[in-house]
Amino acid sequence: MKTFNVTILGCGSALPTTRHIGASQVVNIHDKLFMVDCSEGTQIQFRKNKLTFSRLNHVFLSHLHGDHCFGLMGLLSTLALYGRTSDIHVWGPTDTERIFRPQIDYFCAKSPFNIIIHEVDTSQYSLLHEDRTVEIYSLPLKHRIECCGYLFKEKPGLPHIRRDMLDAYNIPISQINNIKAGADYTTEDGEIIPNEKLTTPADPARMYAYCSDTAYLPSLAHYLQGIDLLYHEATFAENNKARAAETFHSTAKQAATIAKDSHAKRLCIGHFSSRYKDEGILLEEARTIFPDTILANENLTITV
Repeated sequence: MKTFNVTILGCGSALPTTRHIGASQVVNIHDKLFMVDCSEGTQIQFRKNKLTFSRLNHVFLSHLHGDHCFGLMGLLSTLALYGRTSDIHVWGPTDTERIFRPQIDYFCAKSPFNIIIHEVDTSQYSLLHEDRTVEIYSLPLKHRIECCGYLFKEKPGLPHIRRDMLDAYNIPISQINNIKAGADYTTEDGEIIPNEKLTTPADPARMYAYCSDTAYLPSLAHYLQGIDLLYHEATFAENNKARAAETFHSTAKQAATIAKDSHAKRLCIGHFSSRYKDEGILLEEARTIFPDTILANENLTITV
């Protein structure tokens, strides 16, 4: 199967600690990199994980709290120092242009590439970006300010050619693309070899969702049915449920409930409050509802 993985650069919340930095991830789909949120320290984490700056063309900001976006200007400045010439796209809620454009004009005035800002309607589930391999959608969330998550849907691939059939019928390489596209093959003797005999089904398309800062939002499950990997914030344990509601965050139990209602295959929880010296309490709580849960951690790479 082609590459589809998620690297956690940071999974802490507003107060940085010696164990966690603010929120940031890189989604690698077929060797194209998409960054989701961009906290302080993101560039260093990018290097630690041996990710390639030139493969990054899109940055998706969930909302404009500092622990999710304070690293953006440093990242853009670094890309300019590398001599980048291809455009980079920044996606974020209303006010992303107003807040970042003056900084871009000052710090990146001589940048050799264009920085294109797309403002997202965070109240809607909508298609934002599409290319040959992926569709990326916004997911409406409920936080103290405009906020959205992002859903990455891999596009279905082509079927696999059976090498034994190529040899058996001496099928020329020039016909492979036609067969992958669904065509039968006609031999020199006029025998028609049906496509289903020449191919095996394509690998199943995969999905990943990033659900950033949000109060418990049961309606999210509607958009996430059958998700392969769900990242959902779990800032607090259930004994701080009132504090979670007050600050528009979720508990680990609530995150697990979303995963269960979505029939997710796996759940990764993160955005941990600095009050927890050991997030094991959050993991144990989530696993009582959704056993296939893991903790986010800096430099963790998860294969989707």
